[in-house]
Amino acid sequence: MPRVVSFIVLLAVIILIGSMFFQVMVQFIVPLFLAAVLVVIFKPLHLWMLAKCGQRARVAAALTTLSIVCIVLLPVSGILVKAVAEGVAMVRENTADGQLNSASIEVMIDKTMALINQGLAKFQLPQQSSADVYAYVRQFLEQAVAPLLFGGVGILLGTLVGAAIMVLTMYYFFSDGHNMTSALMKLSPLDDSYEYELLEKFSDISRAVVLASLLSALVQGLLAGVGYFLAGIENLFLWTALTAFMAMVPFVGAAAIWVPLCSYLYFAMGHTTAAIVLAIYCATFVSLSDNLIKPLVLHGQANLHPLLALLSVIGGVQALGPIGILVGPMLVAFLQALLQMLNKELLLLGKPVDAAAGPS
Repeated sequence: MPRVVSFIVLLAVIILIGSMFFQVMVQFIVPLFLAAVLVVIFKPLHLWMLAKCGQRARVAAALTTLSIVCIVLLPVSGILVKAVAEGVAMVRENTADGQLNSASIEVMIDKTMALINQGLAKFQLPQQSSADVYAYVRQFLEQAVAPLLFGGVGILLGTLVGAAIMVLTMYYFFSDGHNMTSALMKLSPLDDSYEYELLEKFSDISRAVVLASLLSALVQGLLAGVGYFLAGIENLFLWTALTAFMAMVPFVGAAAIWVPLCSYLYFAMGHTTAAIVLAIYCATFVSLSDNLIKPLVLHGQANLHPLLALLSVIGGVQALGPIGILVGPMLVAFLQALLQMLNKELLLLGKPVDAAAGPS
């Protein structure tokens, strides 16, 4: 009985401290997760660095982390900064006094709805049918655009802190990742074979989903940017970055950006030829490139049904935001692996003791 009471008290204390620990670390989950994903993706580069550095782990970790910063983080940061600057400039140009304030949203809504009604008039559709579109535009601008524009300083500081934590985490994962994994495996009550299976699942899904999604989005964004440049669309970096981001969202894809831009060229600007050519180019080269790149990169590594992968990404975005594009498929893959482990344990329960000693 004393051992049982001691176990219950210990378990209660662990749950209490664990919940407090989660509250402390929850704000760093995204940088830690992105660091782990980048470590998995760039593991071959780290092994090559490790061989060139004579197996000096910390030197190789520092060089690999610096390479990732130069290859990935700096170019992406430059594109995002340029896109945000163009977005702020575009909003200021479309406001009456050139200031970013609460009235800016109303001005943007009025101008957007004027363009929508202009397009409806060309097709001889009643303007009353745009009521739902009006409500959607207002909600999007108030919930997505306004916090981004009016909370720019806080977002910038948060992004810099998150990037610094991610870079520092990558270095320690590269230098001490093996020791960290061994320590966690000793603390975990799971069988070692299950833990290795989960680690392999994380590696496979990370490489498959992340590489396929990011490479496809990058190619679609670059191709769309070329089309936007030739069509004479302003704020090139802004629309290119938005196209690349939306390309990672299944079903919607890059069409969520280039279709409105083509409509704007056709209805508002009157550039009929440019709008039609851009639409044909984007439908042929931009959107269809996704069907070529993702199957080539995935090549069966993810082992997820296409419908399940689609729903996991859409649900992940709705539940977790943009990071759900990566987390959603991983959660599905982990659940699949855990259910397989549970099935193994249930099969072992009815076997003799020596046969049910556990997996090898």
